[in-house]
Amino acid sequence: MDPGDDIRAPGAAITVALCGHWEHRSPCPLAPHHTDAQRSGTRVRLRVLFASEPATVADVRTRIEQALSESALTGPDGMTTHWRLLNAQPSTVRPSEAEHAEQLIQS
Repeated sequence: MDPGDDIRAPGAAITVALCGHWEHRSPCPLAPHHTDAQRSGTRVRLRVLFASEPATVADVRTRIEQALSESALTGPDGMTTHWRLLNAQPSTVRPSEAEHAEQLIQS
């Protein structure tokens, strides 16, 4: 991403894919989730935590990857943020994320 681009845009794209819009009522209809974005130069690393029923995990992951593969989102201000997905892979919940993951499960 360009340095001036909004690093929240990829997370908003994920929310649109999972919830229909970045502004929605709680709880998330398909999978309660949280996206953390960290910038390092032109790269932004996303960490997505989500909670879903076992039968929908593959669908949720597919929607997340599709949203990120679209590589752009136009925000409410009319500005379009562009990015390029370099890699996506599942991982386990880190010990430091356990409490947050439990909150997502409970929501």
